[in-house]
Amino acid sequence: MMKYLQKLGKSLMLPVACLPVAGIMLGLGYWIDPAGWGSGNVLAAFLCKAGSALIDNMAILFVIGVAVGMSDDNDGTAGLAGMVSYLMITTLLSPGAVSMFTGSPAEEVNVAFTKIAGNQFIGILSGLIGSACYNKFKSTKLPDALSFFSGKRSVAIVTSAVTVAVSIILFFIWPIVYGGLVAFGTAVSSTGAIGVGVYGFFNRLLIPVGLHHALNSVFWFDAIGIADLYKFWGMGGYDTAAAVVGETGQYMTGFFPVMMFGIPGAALAMYHTAKSNKKKIAAGLLGASALCSFLTGVTEPFEFAFMFLSPVLYVVHALITGVVCAVCALLPVRAGFTFSGGFIDWVLCAKLPAALNTWMIIPIGLVVAVVYYFLFRTLIIKMDLKTPGREDDDLEAEKKVVLSNNNFTEVAKIVLEGLGGKENVKSLDNCITRLRLEIKDYTKIDEKKIKSAGVAGVMRPSKTSVQVIVGTKVQFVADEMKKML
Repeated sequence: MMKYLQKLGKSLMLPVACLPVAGIMLGLGYWIDPAGWGSGNVLAAFLCKAGSALIDNMAILFVIGVAVGMSDDNDGTAGLAGMVSYLMITTLLSPGAVSMFTGSPAEEVNVAFTKIAGNQFIGILSGLIGSACYNKFKSTKLPDALSFFSGKRSVAIVTSAVTVAVSIILFFIWPIVYGGLVAFGTAVSSTGAIGVGVYGFFNRLLIPVGLHHALNSVFWFDAIGIADLYKFWGMGGYDTAAAVVGETGQYMTGFFPVMMFGIPGAALAMYHTAKSNKKKIAAGLLGASALCSFLTGVTEPFEFAFMFLSPVLYVVHALITGVVCAVCALLPVRAGFTFSGGFIDWVLCAKLPAALNTWMIIPIGLVVAVVYYFLFRTLIIKMDLKTPGREDDDLEAEKKVVLSNNNFTEVAKIVLEGLGGKENVKSLDNCITRLRLEIKDYTKIDEKKIKSAGVAGVMRPSKTSVQVIVGTKVQFVADEMKKML
């Protein structure tokens, strides 16, 4: 399971890399025109629309990234299959379709179905369905009469059938899960600062499945009358007189220290613990994600970069967030946001009637940054956790491997023979320096034969997994081997 999650985390790296700049553009557009979000300023409109093009369609980016990344050979056919699955789920479970299926008026359809389209979890699920169907059926051979649909052309057809079954399951399960979260939020809303902390913890914990919005509807909006965000900003039918100084904003304040200071501190810890040969790559992703979080409060680029690589560390992140939210609820400090808990909203909210000692966010945040940095750094090193720049890829020595010759076809042939032939290979993938294979019978592996190709070594993490350390020319060997398979 851990290996599967780490592969999923690696697959998300590509779409996640698109998000930081989008978040920054959206935040800057909001800063220029906080009241109209672009309706009152052309530059703001341009930035907001450009940023939202990616942020609002994050689920689609995840569909393609996960589907292609989780496929055996990173083929685009898997990405197409993932999109087929996503389009079917979001259409079959849209409020209009559910209204048609149940015969109920559209306004009576469970609100849970309004949260299907654009949901990151649905995007990831669709990508996994597409990649699984591709891996299983990409080599399917059909009778001559149906031969046009053989192989990769059969993948979308199978994906459609699987997606229909999954949609039927979600039709019954999704409203129960969503309703349960709303009920949970309602229950903890009366427990003071402890409830604020519990909310903060689950707000972060539910981000991977996109259901944090269910909790937000309880605390920020008007699901049960708390309307913390509405009252703070005088929105949603409320005016500023509805805000109670010292109370309104308690469900938002704690996110500011985490988003502005905690996440940059955690990102710095990840950078410092990255492998020396990967620091530049890690710096690009982590630095952009940290800036995005600090400036705009958009945290997904950072969180999705490690939540599946290291689930334990993500739970720690959620716990710290909960503690910070609870502490801020006890302190005489209140801040609120309409976009998210970043620097821009912190500046904009300071003069509102419900705001209280917003300057305290800075000293609190500095403490939070230190806690994040040292706790993350300690856990990453002590537990050897996988974070950006620490993936199981290459060592410096692997980069200096000298193959027996530069005839990559010959090298691939020798390695394949040592693996027991193509009949013994279930799947093939590669990282920067290694071939990663799943095999059927480990007794057929001939390590001496494999090493005769000049590779640096052979690793066998399990009875069905083999890693052949080839060096930086691994892509050429992998390409040749894929042809042979």
